[in-house]
Amino acid sequence: MLTPATHTAASSLSNDDLAPTTAAHRTWGTYNYIALWFSMSMEITTYMLASSLIAGGMNWLQAVATILLGNLIVLVPMLLNAHAGARYGIPFPVFVRASFGTRGAQVPAMLRAIVACGWFGIQSWLGGQAIAAMIAVLWPPTAGSPTILWASFLAFWLLNMAVVWNGVESIRFLQGFSAPFMLVMSLALLAYMHHKAGGFGPMLAAPSHFTSTAGFLHFFFPSLTAMVGYWATLSLNIPDFTRYSKSQESQIVGQAFGLPVAMTLYSFIGIACTSASIAIFGTAIWSPIELIGRFHQPVVAFIALIALLVATLNVNIGANVVSPSNDFSNLAPRLISFRTGGLITGFLGLAMMPWKLMATFGSYVFGWLVGYSGLLGPVAGIMVADYFLIRRTRLDLYSLYHRGGPYEYTRGINPRALIALAAGVFAALIGLAVPTLRFLYDYAWFVGFFLAAALYFGLMLTAPQTGSLPSEPCSDSAMPGAVAPPY
Repeated sequence: MLTPATHTAASSLSNDDLAPTTAAHRTWGTYNYIALWFSMSMEITTYMLASSLIAGGMNWLQAVATILLGNLIVLVPMLLNAHAGARYGIPFPVFVRASFGTRGAQVPAMLRAIVACGWFGIQSWLGGQAIAAMIAVLWPPTAGSPTILWASFLAFWLLNMAVVWNGVESIRFLQGFSAPFMLVMSLALLAYMHHKAGGFGPMLAAPSHFTSTAGFLHFFFPSLTAMVGYWATLSLNIPDFTRYSKSQESQIVGQAFGLPVAMTLYSFIGIACTSASIAIFGTAIWSPIELIGRFHQPVVAFIALIALLVATLNVNIGANVVSPSNDFSNLAPRLISFRTGGLITGFLGLAMMPWKLMATFGSYVFGWLVGYSGLLGPVAGIMVADYFLIRRTRLDLYSLYHRGGPYEYTRGINPRALIALAAGVFAALIGLAVPTLRFLYDYAWFVGFFLAAALYFGLMLTAPQTGSLPSEPCSDSAMPGAVAPPY
């Protein structure tokens, strides 16, 4: 049998990072996926996402219910797209070749990568703010210094690049270690705010500002879209992680428990602490960095900021580097490695000016989150329709890495997928330009997902038999260096 290295040399569509995982790479168990979601959920943007619902007028129960529902919804495409990664050991940019073609796959991969770069920049900016706040705790005269803030931002960016350079196994170690640490620290912050506010009564006393059902629903539906959009990125590239799973059951159980539980728990902490800030400081403070910066106990503030820093590093590497690194590698597998792709991600994250993306509550939730969900929802719809409805989970693994096979379509591009993608994105985002169609934008992810999936399915049913299906899942004898799908 050929080795993975031999296969890489024989194909222009593969390298060591894109090739299917072997049995030796299957090291992630149920705990690793639970830890993955706890570590990626317990970070600053999740906290601020929950706090924004309070700022928008919801009470704590309405906010928690909205977040839980949004995460249960996005869990469905998450698990569906995760299946192929665990079964065939392939990353997202390879998996999407089945529906978009060996060359056409670069379109959805780049959409996902650009969004991830934006998130990378946002997380780096917030991490830099946390470092600057830590310095201010130790050296109060530096508080509010732009020089310290920008230096801290650059330092945190370089720290992220160092982790990228050490590869994906450093991510698994970092998340496995930090998940329980972050849970303890988050509960400690909740307990501290509970003590300062005088109990849960004052902490959760903020009432709903909506006086009618219509007013509430007008805010609820775009907020729900934003909740789904928050993890719309990971619902696409989750195969980048499940390709390392020991079994299909490990990733399903780990994710089905980890995602909704972690997001709901940490969102409640953010909601409760934001509400408590009203009782303690007289105003709602939705940024945990600003909140912790108001602590008068330097030791407590310093430890809390360290926790935020670790959380931000975790989610930035796990959610915003792994996928775009593979996506950029997919552009030129022989030239761009995972490390090089990670460096590209870092520099593009800087170029997207994250300080502007996080300038206001509205630009973050209803601009950034809802807006990019309209780009990624159609991609998710096409992937799910292709893998489950068209191919019935059967992929020709060898042909995903070679031109001229069933995924060649028209010179490597599936025009039906691009038509469905364009239609889904257009319908999801047209409300930005046409006020009377604003409701389509408020439901951007849902509109794009279902329209693109239905259109793609219909177009593929009428397509000639190019991209035919293998009668059985590809075995290790057909795919050099890969393992036979065990589930």
